[in-house]
Amino acid sequence: MKPKRSKSQAGVVVGRFQTPDLHGSHIDLLRSVIEEHDKVIIFLGLSPLKATFNNPLDFESRKGMILEKFPEVTILYIKDMKSDIVWSKRLDEMIKDVLGPTHTATLYGGRDSFLEHYMGKFPTQELESNRFISATEIRDKISTTVKHTADWRAGVVWATQNDYPSVMVPIDVAILNEDETECLFGRKEHETEYRFIGGFSDPKLDKTFEQTVKREVQEETGLEISPPVYIGSAFIDDWRYKYERNKVITIFYKSKRLHGMVKPDDDIVEARWLPVNSKETRSLLLKAHQQLYDMLSDNLKGGKANEK
Repeated sequence: MKPKRSKSQAGVVVGRFQTPDLHGSHIDLLRSVIEEHDKVIIFLGLSPLKATFNNPLDFESRKGMILEKFPEVTILYIKDMKSDIVWSKRLDEMIKDVLGPTHTATLYGGRDSFLEHYMGKFPTQELESNRFISATEIRDKISTTVKHTADWRAGVVWATQNDYPSVMVPIDVAILNEDETECLFGRKEHETEYRFIGGFSDPKLDKTFEQTVKREVQEETGLEISPPVYIGSAFIDDWRYKYERNKVITIFYKSKRLHGMVKPDDDIVEARWLPVNSKETRSLLLKAHQQLYDMLSDNLKGGKANEK
């Protein structure tokens, strides 16, 4: 990994170092740059979001981790930006701020590093390591490990307290029969009330909420349905989030059965056709879904009025 002799006065490394400790490839890279330059600057990429799946560690914790092994380096952060051009210009400006207008620098990175996004004016050099270690695999392994220490518990608390409050967005769908007189409801295990069919989007499978609707209906009932029609959205007083700052707002659709036999599956243990515009049907539903039933009733009444 040792770089060619550089004529630049400073070596600059840009990275994320999103691991609980520096791994071998990190150490090789930093040591090779330090050996070639009297001054080394490390810019840590800073995500606009804290404590995320790919960026779990904040700037200060990563800075401390690096300084513990390499106290002689200068560590700064550079914020992520949408434009590579703007980001590169900002990086150049920050390097000049540290070095002054007359000093020179070379930027170093490993394979699949920031180098492919850098569009600035400083020369760059890719460093190849004989060790290839995946930070993603390290984080994945850590995700299944629980440590019984106060520091570990404090870290978990820190992550939850620095996560932005968010809205959980499931979809629910009213599956209607051909003449819109009945609707299919489902019941989950250990529940006595019924609910509309639905669930959460899967970013690996769904590109739209309409795709989510069709997928959830297929998984939970085995039915094929007509293109979903948007009815509205509603706050759901979900008991699981009652004392959490994250809340639930569902997106509600209606659709019609096209093909297939009803086969309850996934987390639905019973599916049942019930009449619409019925007080008895409403009373059989989860309290959180009764408001959706009212929205459906108003929507169907409005549709019939338009037909007239």
